[in-house]
Amino acid sequence: MDEIIDNILSESLEVKLDFFKKNKKQISHVASRIVNAFKQGQKLLIFGNGGSAADAQHLAAEFVNRMLIERPPLPALALSTDTSILTSISNDYSYDEIFTKQIKALGKKGDIALGISTSGRSRNVVDAIKTASKMELFTVSLTGGDGGELASLSHINLNVGLGKNAPRTQETHLVTLHIIAELVDRILFP
Repeated sequence: MDEIIDNILSESLEVKLDFFKKNKKQISHVASRIVNAFKQGQKLLIFGNGGSAADAQHLAAEFVNRMLIERPPLPALALSTDTSILTSISNDYSYDEIFTKQIKALGKKGDIALGISTSGRSRNVVDAIKTASKMELFTVSLTGGDGGELASLSHINLNVGLGKNAPRTQETHLVTLHIIAELVDRILFP
């Protein structure tokens, strides 16, 4: 058991170190874009499936409530939380449209759309990023492996290149989201 634990930790650390070495500037840029959007009265729309949906909800909570400091709430919304919306769109249209329809309803030019997909190939995330781009939202994606289709569609793609499996990719995504949230807080509320 100890060897299994050591191997998992070693792999996780290797994936993270590689990712952050390659993506520090991009992460800072994403945080700056979010800060500018919030200052302009814009919002952050975050979405993904499964564990990525949980990450989207986690980041929205960090902004709407707080992370480390007492501060006013910030406008972030996870698009994976309203079961009535999700099930009605899935039933009446297609699961592929669950985020696209919400982007169309809630997104405005200047908002930020952040799509999370460990493969970069989740059809509903890909389609939502395409829609967001057409609506002139700034688009960011968090992906793994080769980045899939999302890598070329987003203004900024933060890709966990060594993330060959979902757990290592998701672990890196969560650290990335925490860093972004803390950077935004430090910039807005020094």
